[in-house]
Amino acid sequence: MLVIRPIAQKDFPTLKQFAIESGHGFTSLPVNDDLLQRKIDNSLAAFANRGTAKAEGLYFFVAEDGETGEVLGTCAIDAAVGLSDPFYNYLLGKQVHSSAKLGIYNVVETLTLTNDYTGVSELCTLFLRESARVGLNGRLLSKSRFLFLAEFSELFDHRILAEMRGVSDEQGRSPFWHWLQEHFFTMDFPTVDYLTGIGQKGFIADLMPKFPIYVNLLSKAARDVIGITHNNTRPALHLLEEEGFTWRGYVDIFDAGPSVECELSQIRSVRNSRQYTVKIGDVSQGNQHLISNTQFADFRALITEVELVGESDKDGLLTVTLTKEVAKLLKVTKGDRVRLVEI
Repeated sequence: MLVIRPIAQKDFPTLKQFAIESGHGFTSLPVNDDLLQRKIDNSLAAFANRGTAKAEGLYFFVAEDGETGEVLGTCAIDAAVGLSDPFYNYLLGKQVHSSAKLGIYNVVETLTLTNDYTGVSELCTLFLRESARVGLNGRLLSKSRFLFLAEFSELFDHRILAEMRGVSDEQGRSPFWHWLQEHFFTMDFPTVDYLTGIGQKGFIADLMPKFPIYVNLLSKAARDVIGITHNNTRPALHLLEEEGFTWRGYVDIFDAGPSVECELSQIRSVRNSRQYTVKIGDVSQGNQHLISNTQFADFRALITEVELVGESDKDGLLTVTLTKEVAKLLKVTKGDRVRLVEI
């Protein structure tokens, strides 16, 4: 059984291996020891000092096998993007060129460089080792973050963002970036992807076109991938769409992958999750639920069968029965509170 927990220093070697395995286009996991260590340090600091309001902070989680201790995946939440470093997107829009006198009316699509997501909270760094992409593991890795958001909503923005990896081939060649490289840059896609991942974004402001780009001027290959998700990322997009995330025209400035968003309060697992009081015992008849404890620094989440009991505690919360094994993995005992939502 996989268990989600905050990342620890001991996870560095595995995190570096994930960075290697994730390949080109996975900007948030560059193969760079200093940056990976910085991400761990930032997460340790965020979990060590719980605030009372939204601020910069990286909450980094790993998926660990409850029996063997092997770490098989990662996911994270960036509490507020773009405050220390610029956060760029293209917005796909329209411009009208018309002349009533000549009877001409043309609508053309444009791409405009924006910082519209500054301060928004971002879901990021979702990676699951190929051998673990079975059963409900991917669902757990993606959706466990929503229980953390629900429990500690005061630490996050009312808008939640997720950038989807755009189209590129096995060599890291992006059709969209190829057009930009030809006209504005002299760097290939893997290079700019790596520079962005390690925080060196100054070249974007220096070299990116400052005015809207007319989409019809792009090559057909570049136009065809605008807003299209990489094949390996489509399952992750599907899970977010189940939760209510939608695309509103924002795309990545390098590979044109879509950025999807949802109001925090409208995310399905946030809206439908509830706190329950723990009871320890046998679970003979139960349904699969995503369940987490309500602890901050010791956050744990997993998917298991639980039995909802039709009785309330002194505070009016309903009771849920967990097995001893599940309670141990969640670090809870009788009388503690958990948050859960049906899968």
